[in-house]
Amino acid sequence: MSRTKDRQQSSYQALSERFGYTNPMRSPRIVRVVVSTGVGKKRSDPKQITLIEDRLAKITGQKSARRAARLSIASFKLREGDTVGLQVTLRGARMYDFLDKLIHIALPRTRDFRGLPPSAIDDMGNITLGIRENTIFPETGDENLKDVFGLAVTIVTTAKSRDEAEAFFRHLGLPLRTAELAK
Repeated sequence: MSRTKDRQQSSYQALSERFGYTNPMRSPRIVRVVVSTGVGKKRSDPKQITLIEDRLAKITGQKSARRAARLSIASFKLREGDTVGLQVTLRGARMYDFLDKLIHIALPRTRDFRGLPPSAIDDMGNITLGIRENTIFPETGDENLKDVFGLAVTIVTTAKSRDEAEAFFRHLGLPLRTAELAK
């Protein structure tokens, strides 16, 4: 069992006193993790889209779904149905494995990393992290540094407020900045 899953299961004991939970099912838990990326100007090259798709599959352990443009926009040379992004939704064991890798391996490898801003947590209790380079994940390897892309990781929880979500993320071990470093 992963460290993140163990901590999630112990969140009831850790947070019940502060938030007054009377039932373990009221404590927050992670529902899903969504990893997404845009293909940008590479959308006209099918080889580049396939390369990004393969790397995203290596990072997450699951095949990505292509996201198509809904509208044609002439000034962007974009046609309806063109692939504009890739998305992976993780649940269950793959989600916990990915979160362990993100928290304990990938984020510490980020250049000039000083913690995640607590302002990234929205009012619904979810957090979205922008990652500029996919090379922080060990699966990508350093052989093709010219094909670097960024991705967004959204962690969806059942937390009811920002405070509850922040306490839950800190309990999970997500490296959130403290108040004095956030300035």
